[in-house]
Amino acid sequence: MIVDRRQFLGAGGAALVAGAITGVTLVAPAGATAGKFEYALSDAAWRKKLGPAAYAVLRRAATEPPGSSPLLKEHRAGTFLCAGCDLPLFASRTKYDSGTGWPSFWQPLPRAIATSRDSLLGYTRTEVHCRRCGGHLGHVFDDGPKPTGLRYCMNGLALKFAPARG
Repeated sequence: MIVDRRQFLGAGGAALVAGAITGVTLVAPAGATAGKFEYALSDAAWRKKLGPAAYAVLRRAATEPPGSSPLLKEHRAGTFLCAGCDLPLFASRTKYDSGTGWPSFWQPLPRAIATSRDSLLGYTRTEVHCRRCGGHLGHVFDDGPKPTGLRYCMNGLALKFAPARG
């Protein structure tokens, strides 16, 4: 699809307005959300279930402001789940303070995530999304701690925390 200058500027303006309203930065629709997934809802149902800010992150690949997530201060034992479909994504033991302003993990749970290529900012990144619903979670980088050397930099709005029972 070819996008002319007017369409590009219009889409950019709409993204800025939406970002101002929701408090998140809109990048572009998440590539992962276009596929077929085990857990699927209509766009209207996603909007109703998630609310404006979480919808923008999970379904439109927005990024929440750094330092804004209460999950940054979550240090209890438990599991971080997808806010869209409740799939367990990360064990709390893999969470660490990356200093970036977003919840960060060095390893996801088995079969929890999928990745895709993201070149929207002019350089290639690896987008992380929920393998069950396709929701955009964040990105993974190769500057994390041992043992994996990876930093799964996630949007707190894309996650929910379930404390360990005990």
